[in-house]
Amino acid sequence: MKSLFHLFNGAISVLLYFLNTVILCLPLLFFSLLKLIPITTWRRWMSKVVDGIATLWISINNLNQKIFSRTHFVYRGERDISVKEWYLVIANHQSWVDILALQRVFNRKIPFLKFFLKKNLIYVPFLGLAWWALDFPFMQRYSRAFLEKYPHLKGKDLETTKKACEKFEFKPVSITNFVEGTRFDTRKVKPDSEFKHLLTPKSGGIAFVLNAMGERLTKLINVTIYYPKGIPTYWDFVSGKVKDIVVDVETIDVQALLSSGVYSDRYFTDDQQKRIFQEWINGLWRNKDKKLETLSKEWHS
Repeated sequence: MKSLFHLFNGAISVLLYFLNTVILCLPLLFFSLLKLIPITTWRRWMSKVVDGIATLWISINNLNQKIFSRTHFVYRGERDISVKEWYLVIANHQSWVDILALQRVFNRKIPFLKFFLKKNLIYVPFLGLAWWALDFPFMQRYSRAFLEKYPHLKGKDLETTKKACEKFEFKPVSITNFVEGTRFDTRKVKPDSEFKHLLTPKSGGIAFVLNAMGERLTKLINVTIYYPKGIPTYWDFVSGKVKDIVVDVETIDVQALLSSGVYSDRYFTDDQQKRIFQEWINGLWRNKDKKLETLSKEWHS
């Protein structure tokens, strides 16, 4: 009987997610097309409109979650955040539910969450236009082998990304980065890893954002997501099987970080600077790993 309830619950919830997406995609795409008009003031105004539609989409999804998922979110840590500031949001990554959790906790609390996307994704039908209209920054990354073959393009990837981020001079934004690069799985943890609950973090993505937007960013929001009953699937969440999710939030002043010498724009050209920054990221992850261990003991004692 209980499994039947979860099946019915999840089916209705997924249907409502689908309907919400279809209904709001139409005005989103319409205003995205209007944003193609090359007038700067007009485009800025259209950006606010499409951001508002995306925020409404998340708000309706959150209402759906409250009715059908009924998950209790335990928020811990920093609360001094605002929709009027610029943020870099980093988090551990375990499940697609992570994104729903971040949207649930931060919707209307900080600017709409955005991700750096590969430049070729702009050509995806409909979605590429929507991502462009929502000001998702598109980046061009060149491999070391490619740059060795075409050395005249060295630095062009950062230059392209910085240009894509110029629009954020006038508009607060929250750039989101999952530092581990992939979802956590115990099978992915290397035997010699210093982390028990996390994968080894990668510093390149954060360095890329800091290089492109460091002068504008206000704070780095370091999020630790913990699932007391184990890592859930999307279906677990929508069907009401996830009772609790803990979201721990720590903020770090970006300008203080930049002035401390931990990060430098020489990251991509100076191996020593790269090691210094990587060790700082590893330190964040060691603290996060300890935090997850503590949370595990608290919830299962």
